Amino acid sequence: MKISTKQINAALGLILLFICLCGFSGFSQKPAGKDTVRSILFIGNSLTYTNDLPNLVVRKGGENGILIKTEMLAFPNYGLEDHWNDGNIQILISVKKYDFVIIQQGPSSQNDGRIMLIDYGARINTLCQKNKSKLVYFMVWPGYSHLQSFDGVIKNYSDAAKATNALLCPVGQVWKKHFEETKEYSYYGPDMFHPSQKGSEIAAQIIFETLFK
Repeated sequence: MKISTKQINAALGLILLFICLCGFSGFSQKPAGKDTVRSILFIGNSLTYTNDLPNLVVRKGGENGILIKTEMLAFPNYGLEDHWNDGNIQILISVKKYDFVIIQQGPSSQNDGRIMLIDYGARINTLCQKNKSKLVYFMVWPGYSHLQSFDGVIKNYSDAAKATNALLCPVGQVWKKHFEETKEYSYYGPDMFHPSQKGSEIAAQIIFETLFK
């Protein structure tokens, strides 16, 4: 019997979920302060796990006196529908009660990606509302070879956040502005799609400022 990559990822997700639940100590939503730990769940794909974006956000918190704890469910080529069908995020959000749940999939400039952002974002938001978590969209970017689709990416992530009354981290919008003003593309890594270290650090700064500034 042939096992698909997504089946393997789902199994890995269950293992990660077990580890996360075993280490659960409980969180509540409180104003950020010196001794308050803010908890964030990142849900996404390789655009999130490249350069360990969650850890970069933790570091930004440390630089600004805010304690942040993160967990991540991110697998190659995963969309929100894949994560929903795996079932791991439903358990995590219900049990761990995060302050923020940050979701991301591919650029999603086309209509099918837009529908997925809105539809599955709404499903995840329902879980978040039941468990007093705030949904956050991490707007990503198209690959260098598809720069013409930037406006579609920005519109679809923005509309999805508006439809679910979620926060929006406009990383893709900031990238686009930088590219247009400088004609410099160092936010991209070697494959001209995944972020470079610099690109991930910019993303972490925007995410941190969206959540805590």
